[in-house]
Amino acid sequence: MSDNVILYSIIIIAVVAALVFAARLFPFVLFGRGNEVPGIIRYLGNTLPPTVMMLLIIYCIKSVDFLESPYGIPHIGAILVTFLLYKFTKINLVAIVCGTAVFMILIRVL
Repeated sequence: MSDNVILYSIIIIAVVAALVFAARLFPFVLFGRGNEVPGIIRYLGNTLPPTVMMLLIIYCIKSVDFLESPYGIPHIGAILVTFLLYKFTKINLVAIVCGTAVFMILIRVL
């Protein structure tokens, strides 16, 4: 490797690390540790995660043809498994991994 490639790689890693650190530090600088979090931020914190999940679901099933075999069964099955597992366990990782596994199995089987 040339010296320039190594130097550019180090610079890129340093810039990315600084940006990640700044993004993690930003809420503490903005709101402080003892200050009350503004209501709009609490509202967004409660409403954005489910909204983003719904957008991801819509994006994933937008091109599914429900009139042709397998009629969207793998997609709907994976969504239902993910939803039910999260509803009962409240563990994101378990729900996502199991939903993905169900989808992969169903697209191979059906």
